[in-house]
Amino acid sequence: MARPRKPTSPFRYFNSSPEVIRLVVMMYVRFPLSLRNVEDLLFERGIDICHETVRFWWNRFGPMFAADIRLQRVSRMRGFKHWNWHLDEMYVKIGGELHYLWRAVDQEGEILESYVTKTRDKKAALAFMKKALKRHGPVEAITTDGLRSYGAAMDVLGNRDKQAIGRWANNRVENSHLSFRRRERAMLRFRQMKTLQKFASIHASLHNHFASERHLVDRQTFKLHRSAALAEWQSVAA
Repeated sequence: MARPRKPTSPFRYFNSSPEVIRLVVMMYVRFPLSLRNVEDLLFERGIDICHETVRFWWNRFGPMFAADIRLQRVSRMRGFKHWNWHLDEMYVKIGGELHYLWRAVDQEGEILESYVTKTRDKKAALAFMKKALKRHGPVEAITTDGLRSYGAAMDVLGNRDKQAIGRWANNRVENSHLSFRRRERAMLRFRQMKTLQKFASIHASLHNHFASERHLVDRQTFKLHRSAALAEWQSVAA
């Protein structure tokens, strides 16, 4: 009987340890640091790598880490039916042209979906909502701003009765844009649409993983949550 083959390690062709690679990806994606900021911080700790290595590692391993985290969260939350989603779009400049980053967050502020388009019309809203519903399942209520594209898309999907519109009702998703804006400034904007889509998805997964709502819990509980998040991160693609 043939022996079962061990899963191939994604780090097998790299001289650096998996711990260093995970640290580099976490520092660059999670915190508002540039490539050279990460290089300098690691050099102070005795790790000598080039800033282009930082770029290569987050491009190579970032999607893999994010997919693993996303898979675990989706499998845990898919059976939860009483979701209240908040949808919003933010503009992002790429080469001087406006593009739109659509985002869906739940009632706890966790980012569910990120989707980049060149327009914010009915077609773009429909594609975004179909993607979110396919991945996360049905939703009880959807809060949006006054953009009519949402209503037109919901008419096609047959869930217009779930839409809620309010002046301050969508602050949950508006606040979720802040962390991404800080990353955008550190990266001196984006140069390609596919790079924006890729980074937005990776950033959303890591932001969800390490967000611990520290303003809602005491110090001891926050330390437990932070330690658990770090331990789970270290086990990703181990």
